[in-house]
Amino acid sequence: MNRADKLRQQILSLVSDYHEAAFAPTSFIPGESPVPVSGRVFDAADVQHLVDAGLDFWLTTGRFAAEFEASFARFVGVRHALLCNSGSSANLLALSALTSPQLGSRALQPGDEVITVAAGFPTTVNPILQNQLVPIFLDIDLDTHNINIERLEEAIGPKTKAIMIAHTLGNPFQAAEVMAIANQHKLWLIEDNCDALGAAYRGRMTGTFGHLATVSFYPAHHMTMGEGGIVLTNRPLLKKIVESFRDWGRDCWCPPGVSNTCGKRFEWQLGELPHGYDHKYTYSHIGYNLKATDMQAAVGVSQLKKLPEFINIRRKNWERLAAGLQPFGDLLHLPQPTPHSEPSWFGFLISIRPEAPFTRNELIAHLEAHNIGTRLLFGGNLIRQPAYQHIPYRVVGQLTNTDLAMNHSFWIGVYPGLTPEMIDYVIGVIQNFIQTTDHRPQTTK
Repeated sequence: MNRADKLRQQILSLVSDYHEAAFAPTSFIPGESPVPVSGRVFDAADVQHLVDAGLDFWLTTGRFAAEFEASFARFVGVRHALLCNSGSSANLLALSALTSPQLGSRALQPGDEVITVAAGFPTTVNPILQNQLVPIFLDIDLDTHNINIERLEEAIGPKTKAIMIAHTLGNPFQAAEVMAIANQHKLWLIEDNCDALGAAYRGRMTGTFGHLATVSFYPAHHMTMGEGGIVLTNRPLLKKIVESFRDWGRDCWCPPGVSNTCGKRFEWQLGELPHGYDHKYTYSHIGYNLKATDMQAAVGVSQLKKLPEFINIRRKNWERLAAGLQPFGDLLHLPQPTPHSEPSWFGFLISIRPEAPFTRNELIAHLEAHNIGTRLLFGGNLIRQPAYQHIPYRVVGQLTNTDLAMNHSFWIGVYPGLTPEMIDYVIGVIQNFIQTTDHRPQTTK
């Protein structure tokens, strides 16, 4: 072991000591300590991995990125995983890949339609618009807040080429049925799996049904790199296209710092370039630079080892909330797992029933006043947002439930940083609010 290796070991040992001193756990004080909806959960190993990558000073994609892509693909059960800088970028890459001329007659063209929902996060829909495509909006089901597939086939027209929808708050949509419809009509399916990592439908992990799928590693998600995302696929051609769009649009697939992976770097003839033009500077797509750094990937390598336990805690927290709030089901429309699914919960969704003697905003204000974080269902009905007032789109049926969610729904946290004591505190605060507002008798546990 040389001197640099010894120093690295000493530094990483000190990092562990630093983590113990700087991030020591604190006691929960009801009413004073915050109960966030989400947050990063990390240990000394995560910080050590970050510093280890920093000591390499390899500032772009490197050894940790390669390790993470391979490990993550094995975890989900797909052939290819392509790391990028965010879940939103992953969505952009997945949809943009379907516009590639390399897909021939199945390539999406400007003006083609993509089926989606308006009750979701903007960057599930934005890539449709950014690629000059037209979103078709369907309504959601109020029990699961996922796409209502009863009108899915009705939405398919001559210009419809793809479906791009998310598994809402970790609750899977009916992925097998949606994929069957997609195959029947020769449509592409992109699964936005950013909020549902580790979920399963009919015994199969989400993110493996669609032609492409995406995951986010933002701190609010199931595991984190700070920023980061990934595109999943089983199809080698789609893998190659996504990689090109991610890496400036180039035709070459050499990793950073590597040359001549193909073995004929100066022997290609593509487009109208001269024969032998350097393959590293040959571009087959109008691409981006959406790579992640190796420091992000290093954190991901460490976090992935803890992911199964993170998912398990999320499920336990969700079940504890569901049991505690069940007595108030006449006033609160509580979420239901999709039949045949094993959700990997992102949050606990609550909708205020119209007959309740209080509004969503009143309950939210009460929770926030007691240091309990809340969030709405992302953009509500996106077509009512200011950014979407003048976009081209088509609606099939009515967005009745989407509007109900916009006006009556919100969610609270289940992430692994929340303890059973915190969950019980949340239940108690909601219970006291309802009993005060509804004048129902006090109950005891």
